[in-house]
Amino acid sequence: ECVNPEGAFYLFVKSPIKDELAFTEAAKKHRLLLVAGRAFGCEGYVRIAYCVSHETIKRSLPSFKKLAEEFSLI
Repeated sequence: ECVNPEGAFYLFVKSPIKDELAFTEAAKKHRLLLVAGRAFGCEGYVRIAYCVSHETIKRSLPSFKKLAEEFSLI
């Protein structure tokens, strides 16, 4: 689940676990920097910025896959 961006360069994605802070900490182990949504009044979501090069996004995909596997999302 994702909040549809309105002209921004980030996504708010629903955390797969109730504690989005714990999820952002798990993401760090995979060298992913996600921000807990509660910092923006959006508890239960994480913010993912995509204001980086297309190549950087492509290189991050294996890390996102490992994070998803850790939480049995795929």
